Amino acid sequence: METSPLKILIVEDEMIIAADISLALEKMGYEVSGITPRGEDAMKNIEATRPDIVLMDIALKGEWNGIEAAQAIRTQFSIPVVFLTANADDQHFEQAKTAHPYAFLSKPFQHRGLKRTLELVVQRIREEGGLDQNSKLSGDQDNSFILSDRIFVRHKDRMIKVYIGDILFAEADRNYCLIHTAEKEYLLSVPLRVLEENLPPEQFMRVHRSYVVNLSKIDALTDNQEFLVLGNKNVPISRRFKEAVLNRLKLI
Repeated sequence: METSPLKILIVEDEMIIAADISLALEKMGYEVSGITPRGEDAMKNIEATRPDIVLMDIALKGEWNGIEAAQAIRTQFSIPVVFLTANADDQHFEQAKTAHPYAFLSKPFQHRGLKRTLELVVQRIREEGGLDQNSKLSGDQDNSFILSDRIFVRHKDRMIKVYIGDILFAEADRNYCLIHTAEKEYLLSVPLRVLEENLPPEQFMRVHRSYVVNLSKIDALTDNQEFLVLGNKNVPISRRFKEAVLNRLKLI
């Protein structure tokens, strides 16, 4: 199972600036999927690495400027673009708006400004940009959010990507919940109820007041029908949910 922080592609033809951005992003816990000075080369990188966000200088050299590259990215990949620009006048702003960027960042900029801009972009992705509207988390989330096939959680100062299909089960822990995978556990600052509401119901099921399991990951049912076996973990089945659980297992 592969997990990784949010990936960001830098498209910037001033390499000193690009290197500075790259170092700043890594300190913030992001992964830099690449640095390229040309818009047309960015398309190749996106095809290969599938970043989550693109930081794009507007004034690029080459066949495409940043606006044209962002338009192509939006059409082909629907990946959020943040424009970097040294020209913040109204004319450039109006031209750049045609590419529907998620944010603008004027150069020169401070690392704090970059950090805050990306936090707002991540929030927009979560709330309206690239989310499946049936899989949005609500409330206090500690920067965790769900896309259609993955969940991003903060883990050791990084935003870690965990595929929903890799989740074995989730366990309530007071006002938090623990996501268990075959290799690691991740703590989310949302109640189990909120997580359950945003997981695909055809794949996940409540089996106990404190547990939601991935039905496709069940390896066995104990002889007394009191526990489900998922990997090397035993998850209890409560009386309240036992009949529904057994009925679902018959259909799998």
